[in-house]
Amino acid sequence: MFQTKKPENGAIYFFNNEVDKNGLSEQEARKRLLKYGPNVLEEGKKLTALDIFLDQFKDFIIMVLLAATLISAIMGEIADAVTITIIIILNAVLGFIQEYRTEQSLEALKKLSAPSSKVIRDGVIKEIPSEEITIDDVIVLEAGDRVPADAVVFESYNLKLDESILTGESVPVSKEPTEIGNRRTVQKKSIIYMGTVVTNGRCKALVVDVGMRTEMGKIAGMIKEIDNNMTPLQKRLDKLGKILVTGSLLICALVTVIGIARGESIYYMFLSGVSLAVAAIPEGLPAVVTVSLAIGVQRMLKRNAIVRKLPAVETLGCTNVICTDKTGTLTENKMTVKKIFVNDDVVEIEGKDLKSRFVSRGIKIDPAYDATIRRLLEIGAVCNNADVKIDRFKVRNEFVDDVKYYGDPTEAAILYASILGGISKESVERKIKRIEEIPFDSDRKRMSVVVEENGLMYAFTKGAPDVVVELCTKVLRDGREVPLSSFEKKKILEVNERFSRSALRVLAFAYRRLPKGTRYDSTNIEKDLVFVGLEGMIDPPRKEAYDAVLKCKLAGIKPIMITGDHKLTAAAIADELNIHSKTENIMTGDEIDKIDDKTLCEAVENTTVYARVSPKHKLRIVRALKKRGYTVAMTGDGVNDAPAIKEADIGISMGKSGTDVAKEASSMILTDDNFATIVAAIEEGRIIYDNIRKFIRYLLSCNIGEVITMFIAALTSLELPLIPIQILMVNLVTDGLPALALGLDPADKDIMNLKPRKADESIFSNGLGTRIGIVGILMAICTLSSYVFALTYGTLDRARTIAFSTLVMVELIHSFECRSERHLIFELGVFSNKYLIIASTVSFLLFVSTIYIPFLSKVFKTVPLTWFDWLVVVFFSSIEFVFNNLYTAFVLPKKEAK
Repeated sequence: MFQTKKPENGAIYFFNNEVDKNGLSEQEARKRLLKYGPNVLEEGKKLTALDIFLDQFKDFIIMVLLAATLISAIMGEIADAVTITIIIILNAVLGFIQEYRTEQSLEALKKLSAPSSKVIRDGVIKEIPSEEITIDDVIVLEAGDRVPADAVVFESYNLKLDESILTGESVPVSKEPTEIGNRRTVQKKSIIYMGTVVTNGRCKALVVDVGMRTEMGKIAGMIKEIDNNMTPLQKRLDKLGKILVTGSLLICALVTVIGIARGESIYYMFLSGVSLAVAAIPEGLPAVVTVSLAIGVQRMLKRNAIVRKLPAVETLGCTNVICTDKTGTLTENKMTVKKIFVNDDVVEIEGKDLKSRFVSRGIKIDPAYDATIRRLLEIGAVCNNADVKIDRFKVRNEFVDDVKYYGDPTEAAILYASILGGISKESVERKIKRIEEIPFDSDRKRMSVVVEENGLMYAFTKGAPDVVVELCTKVLRDGREVPLSSFEKKKILEVNERFSRSALRVLAFAYRRLPKGTRYDSTNIEKDLVFVGLEGMIDPPRKEAYDAVLKCKLAGIKPIMITGDHKLTAAAIADELNIHSKTENIMTGDEIDKIDDKTLCEAVENTTVYARVSPKHKLRIVRALKKRGYTVAMTGDGVNDAPAIKEADIGISMGKSGTDVAKEASSMILTDDNFATIVAAIEEGRIIYDNIRKFIRYLLSCNIGEVITMFIAALTSLELPLIPIQILMVNLVTDGLPALALGLDPADKDIMNLKPRKADESIFSNGLGTRIGIVGILMAICTLSSYVFALTYGTLDRARTIAFSTLVMVELIHSFECRSERHLIFELGVFSNKYLIIASTVSFLLFVSTIYIPFLSKVFKTVPLTWFDWLVVVFFSSIEFVFNNLYTAFVLPKKEAK
């Protein structure tokens, strides 16, 4: 294996000849991984579980309460002190669970967003997590990929890298291949470094250093950090929390002062004020929001969407435009060549295996004897970076082909068509040697290779028909090169349009013999070409795309197709999926180039399909849509798509076909490259935001109810209806588990029938703030009414027990009401949220234990309730429930109708 040392001149010396360009075996890779360790960089110190738990006690109010508890113990109130301490610890445990779960979720997100790389293992290209790469692995890179480890290039085509992350120099650096093995000095121009980005070309390289041994090991952070800053919603809620804290503290201080003025003991009122502050301050707001977001992200992962940035989850619920690529996202990305145009004739490929036939007008054509078809298939096999593996196995006395595509599906389909014509990559490369490659470029819309055949140099080119045909001056007909007239060019383009109307993706193939001394660049070799033919391939729409598009339209989301394909091909697929209607426009990249930004802003309003576009057009489209006030989701996979992805409100990259650059620019990655997954992610985004509103509605209304209860009692000279320890118990049993359970609530069935919310919409929109205030007041009225009524026939302890019970019951009942703003609990199903059932049951049992367990009853100053007392509790705690359901059933529908 390699041993390396790095002299000052940047060269690397190799001391080994055991180099296999076909890569390591899986068994050998595992041995190397154990020896050299994972390919990761050291990370900073992480918070331990103990750190998170201890942080729960650093809150100022909790510290004051602990001090008050200590005073209570000194004064002889040992039972009170112990009970309050237990309640504080239980609250801390709940807070710890929330924060620890958040940390774990965020850590999982970091692992999910860690890069993967293509390596050759056991002679086959595989995609593995970059951390599993080890020394002597052969990595395969192309434009847009991030280099996963330090390596030496031994095979490359027009390779350039952005090394600015190491050098600060933004100009791409060219790299050249070198021989590897034996004792040899490798110069810096053949070395690629971890963290740098391939901007052009492709290569194979041998890994020589991993992890902290790399040049990048001197710089912190290979794995993309999840944005741990607060999301916009968390910032707004944090600001709200500070306002509520200030208001709550003022009211609690006022209650304390009024109590002392009425003759209550300073200690008792101080403890009451602090306990009320603990119950009133919504310290759990940011934490539970984070938990809700993190849990939602995990749910999205199950639906094949990896969220890289938490703010994206909030934005998903606002999305009202999805700009999506066609190939692989709306379609299956399983290309199959169906028709070929050569010799002024259309040839169809009948069948799907090696028994397929090339047929024209019912007559079988043998590509081996048709010079033009043979040249077309040769160009398709050589001007190609994909690979196809075919295994034959017998099923019921018949041989069946198992075909596996590796690489770009379009190129793989072209290569498979060549194989069906008897021209495999291996056979053609024995007589045609590739010398140079000019990779496909979205602006040029073509790819070329320079080859040597029988001692002569040729350029083979494939690309968009309208582009390639314009570069041709001759046509290959029956094996002979003849001049190509403008009339014949028009005829070829008419065939292209005919194929496109049948939803076929069409590519043109051409070649040129190169004079001696020709410089190998696109300007010199991609001209005066000889047109050979067209290949039309089908990529059927995904079955799930039909339902996803319909769901989009019902949800008020406008799907827009953006593709590099021909206008007619795009229109055929868009019409089939119901993305495009007769009243809507189709624009091409050329048309976009001819109009200014202001005109484009007007055009996007009624355009649903963009064809023959390049990445620069995508960026203009996104900006135009955003200027119109839309919240835009944009998909992309290439290096040049990164600006549009980053500009969009929700940038979405492809997990299968996407480059590392596109993934890093995105806020979400689709692991299955599927349009339906985007819609599913938007649905999850709506669910998460809806659940956060449920939690806020529940928490704030309960806290307001508790504060108003104590404040009114203090103002009206009533004995306080709750003692400090009861206030803390209410906070424990109602604010903890039920609130968390609401964050796990299943979605309303009609959530995707609602219009997207506005991006700047307040969390309290649609009357939520008013409902919170009204419910809080009603809770206070219910509690105080039961307390006053109980005083007419019972002792102070009984009245306080009834008030305590009423407040707990009304809050637990309200947790079920908070499950929907639009539907009654009976419509949702009382038992449809099992977590809330469990949480409420546990909370109720904890509360009841303080009444009926003698020791706890003594500590909490409660008395066992009679059946009549329970009737009083049920009656008063039902008032809010009746009012809220009447409002939801009768008042809310009228408001929405307006």
